[in-house]
Amino acid sequence: MRIAEISSPELRRSHDQESGPHSHTLSQIESSIKQLELHSPSTILPEALSSDLRSALTQLTQLAPFPNSVCLSIWKLSYRLWNACVDLSNAFAASGIKSSEEHAKLRQVSADLLFLAADVVGIPSPAFKCASFFYKTGLVWHDLNKFDLASSCFEKATDLVSKVEISSISDNDERKLVLNLNLARSRTAWEVSDRNLSIMLLSRSKNALFGISENYKALASQYLMFGKVILSKNEVSGVNEALKLMNEALELCEKGLRIAKTTEETLALKDLRAKALRFIAAAHLQRDEFDNVLKCVRVLRDGGGDQHPSLSVLAMKAWLGLARYGEAEKELKGMVINKGIPEGVWVSAVESFFQAAGTAGADTAKSVFLGLLGRCHVSAGSAFRVVNRVVGDSGGGSGEGSRVRAKVAAELVSDERVVALFAGEEASKERTAIHALLWNCAAEHFRSKDFQISAELFEKSMLYVPYDLENRMLRAKGFRVLCLCHLGLSQLDQAEEYITEAEKLQPDIASAFLKFKIYLQRKDHCNAIAQVQAMTSCLDFSPDFLSLSAHEAVACQSLPVAVASLSHLLNFYSLGKPMPAMEVVVFRTLVTILTKETGHASDILQYIKRALDRVSEIGADCFFGIGEVGKREKNWFAVNAWNFGVQMGKEKSYGISAQFFRLASEFYSIKFDADIEDYNLMVCKSLLLCVSAIIADEKQTNSTLLETEVKAAIELSDRAGKILLSSSAISLQDEHKETSTESDFIFMHTWSAYDLYSRLSDMGQKQMLLIKSFASSKSCNPLHLLQIGLDASQGPRSNPEVAGFALNSCLSALLASPSPDYQYVALILRKLISVSTIFKGDTDDAVISIYKQAYRIMVGLKEGEYPTEEAKWLSMTAWNRAALPLRLGQTEVAEKWMNIGLELAKKVPGMQTYMSCMEDFVSGYEKKFRELGNGENRPIMVS
Repeated sequence: MRIAEISSPELRRSHDQESGPHSHTLSQIESSIKQLELHSPSTILPEALSSDLRSALTQLTQLAPFPNSVCLSIWKLSYRLWNACVDLSNAFAASGIKSSEEHAKLRQVSADLLFLAADVVGIPSPAFKCASFFYKTGLVWHDLNKFDLASSCFEKATDLVSKVEISSISDNDERKLVLNLNLARSRTAWEVSDRNLSIMLLSRSKNALFGISENYKALASQYLMFGKVILSKNEVSGVNEALKLMNEALELCEKGLRIAKTTEETLALKDLRAKALRFIAAAHLQRDEFDNVLKCVRVLRDGGGDQHPSLSVLAMKAWLGLARYGEAEKELKGMVINKGIPEGVWVSAVESFFQAAGTAGADTAKSVFLGLLGRCHVSAGSAFRVVNRVVGDSGGGSGEGSRVRAKVAAELVSDERVVALFAGEEASKERTAIHALLWNCAAEHFRSKDFQISAELFEKSMLYVPYDLENRMLRAKGFRVLCLCHLGLSQLDQAEEYITEAEKLQPDIASAFLKFKIYLQRKDHCNAIAQVQAMTSCLDFSPDFLSLSAHEAVACQSLPVAVASLSHLLNFYSLGKPMPAMEVVVFRTLVTILTKETGHASDILQYIKRALDRVSEIGADCFFGIGEVGKREKNWFAVNAWNFGVQMGKEKSYGISAQFFRLASEFYSIKFDADIEDYNLMVCKSLLLCVSAIIADEKQTNSTLLETEVKAAIELSDRAGKILLSSSAISLQDEHKETSTESDFIFMHTWSAYDLYSRLSDMGQKQMLLIKSFASSKSCNPLHLLQIGLDASQGPRSNPEVAGFALNSCLSALLASPSPDYQYVALILRKLISVSTIFKGDTDDAVISIYKQAYRIMVGLKEGEYPTEEAKWLSMTAWNRAALPLRLGQTEVAEKWMNIGLELAKKVPGMQTYMSCMEDFVSGYEKKFRELGNGENRPIMVS
C-alpha cells in the first residue's frame, strides 16, 4: 500500500531553505525518483536506476548530519520512492509478474534514506516508521530467498524499535510491528537453518503479545508451522522437537482463549487449538505412542465434538498399532456411517487397514471394502486406490503372504460390483490404470516364477479391457501372456488354446513364436521346424526371431530345430538387411551345435564350405570382421576344420577328412592386413594331410583315382612342396629350427608326391629326382627312406630303381651312424636282395655284391649283434643259390655262391653243423670235379 506523503508547513518552508552541498545530491535523487514514477510497468526496471540512487545515497551519507529541514526533504523523497515502488509492485501483481531483485533494491534505498534522516523533529514515531520500511523491505528480500539481506533489514528494524520501552508502546500498529519483526526474524533464521536463533526469537515474542488474542494466535500459528515442518521430515530425532513446538502452540491457544473478547477470536483460536491437537496426535502416532494418540482423539471428541475426518483415521491407526483390529474395524465402519466424511478419507483409512492388517486381515479388509460398495457411493478412482494398496503390497513378493494378498486382490477386482465401477467412458482413465496395475503385479509374479498367481492376475486384468476394435491388440497381448504363464506351468494344452485366440485377434510374429515354443516343449520337432518356416511369412517378421528360436531350441535340447532356425537365418544375409548378429557368428553357432551330437560330420562340412563360399563372395573383412576380432573368427574356422579332419582321420573316414583338411588350408590361407603371424606352415600341413587322406580313402574303398583327381591332388602336393621350400614356412638352412614334426611333413610330401606320380605314365624319372632330392636334404631320415624303398619295391606300381636307391641310401645312412640298428640293416639287405633278384636275376653281380656287402658288415661284429636269424637266412640263401648254376654247368658262378654261403656261415653262431656239411660238400665236390672234369655235379642243398 502507498504511504501518505508528509505534509506540513515546516516541510514546505524547508523547500525554500535548501542550499549547500547536499542540494545537488538531493536533486539527483529526486530526478531518479521522477524517472521511476514515469517508468512503465510493462518494461523491466533498469539496473542503472538503483545504482544511481545508491551512489547518491552514499554521497549524501558523507554529508551527514543534516539540519532538520534537510531531514524533512529526505523523508519526503524516501516516501515518494517508496510509493513509486508500491505502484510498480501493484501493477506487477495485477499482471501476474513477481517482484524482481531490482525492485527490492529500490525499496532498500528508500528504507536507507529514511534511516539516514530518522532523527527528525515534527514527525511522530519516526523510529517506528523507519522500522516499518525496513520490515517490509525485509519481507520482499525474504520472498526472493535473499535471506541474508532480509535478516539485515529485520535487524535494523529491531534496533530502531528496541530503543522504545515495550511497556510504553500503546499504538496497536506499533505493537503488531514489534511482534511481526520477531516472527519475521524467526522465519528467516529458520530458512538459513539457524534453528536455535529461530526458537529463541519465538520465545522472545511472548513478551510482545500485549494481551491481544490475535497476537497469541499469530505466535501459536508460527510455532505450529515450525512443528509441522519438522514432523513432515519423518525423522525420529525431530519428533520430540516437533512435539515441543506444537505443545507451545497449544499452550498459547489456551492462553489466548482466556483473553479472547469476540466470538470470532474465540472460534479462530479453537480451530487452531484443534489443529494443534490433531498434529500432536500425528506426532505421537509417528512415535508409535498409540495410547497418547487415542487420548488426543478423545479430548477432541469430548471437548468440542470435533468430527474432523482425520480423527477416525488417527484412531483407527492407533488401534491397529495396538493390534486391536476389532476397534479399528469399528472406527472404519463408523466412517462409513458418517455421511460427512469425504470419500477420500475413508478410502485412505481402508488403505491403512489393508497395510496394517497384513495377510491375516486381508479377507476382512476385502469384505469391509465390498460392504462399503453396498452402503455408499464409491468412485472408480477410490476403488483403484484400494486395489492399488492391496496389489502394491503383494506385487513382486515371493513369500506366502505375498501370494495370499495377490489372491485377495484377484478376488476383489473380479467382483461384479467392482468391475461395474469401471464401466463406461467416464471411467476410462481409471479402467486403464487398474488394468496397468494388475498387469504390472502379474508381471512381477511372473518374474518371480510364480506362474499360477501370475496367470490369475493376467486373467483378471482382461476384465478391464473393453471388447471393441480399438482394444483388439491389447486383448491379443493378454492372451499371449496367459500363454506364457501356462507354458511356465507346462500346461501346454491351455497355452495352445490361449495362443490360438491371440492369433485370431492379431496374427503376428509374437503369436507364431509362442506356438513355436509350445511345439518345442512337446518335443514335436517336425511341427517346430515347420513353424520356423511359418514365422518368416508373418508381416512383422524380423530375423531376430530366428535367432531367438535357435536359442530356445538349444535350451530345450532340440538341436535339429536350432539348426533349422539358424539355416533359415543364413538365407537373409544375402538380402543386405540389418541382422541380429554377424553372419560368421551364425555359421560358428551352427557348427558348434552340430558338434554336440555325433554323426553330423557331413552337415558340419557343408556349413564350413558355405562359410568359405561367403568369404569369397563378400570378402574376409566383411565376413569375419576387421582387426583382432576377424583374425579370431578366421582362426576358429581354420582350427575346427583341422580338428574335424583329424577326427575323421582317426575314425577312418578319409574322404570327409580330406575335404576338412582342404577347407582348413583355405581358411589358413586367408590374410588380414594386420596379420603378424604366418600361417603358411599350417596351410602346408593341411594340404599334405588332405593329399594323404585322398590316397588313404582310395586304398580303403578299393577304388582308383581318376586322372583328373590325381592331377588335382598333385597340384595340392606341389603347393605344399613350395611352402616347405620357402624360408617363411621353415628354415632349412638352420637345422636348429627344424623339428621332427616338420621333417615328418617333408617326408609326407615326398611320399605322397611319389605315390601320385606313380599313377601317371612317364613319371619314373620324376619320381627318382624327387627321392634323390629328399635323400640329399637335411630333413631326410633313414627310416623315411626305408619306408619309401619298401613301398617302391612292391605293388603294381613298383619302381625298382627308386627302391634300390632309397634302400641303399637308407643303408648308407644307418651304417654311418655310431650305433647302427642292425635289425633295419638286415631288413634292407634282405629287401635289396629281393629287388635285385626279381629285376636282375641270380647271376647278376649286383646280387652277389649285396651278399658280400652283408659279409663285410658282419665282419668285426660281436656275437648276436647282427640278427642271427637274418645271418642264417643270408648264409642259406647264398648256398642254395649255387644249385641252379651247378645244374647249368656254371661252375664258377656256383663256386662263388658256395664260398659266400660258407663264409657267411662262419659268422653265424650255431651253424657249426651246417658249416661242416658245407665244407664236406665242397671238399667232395672239388675231388669229384678233378676226377670227372666237367661232369655233372649236384651239391646237397642245405635247408
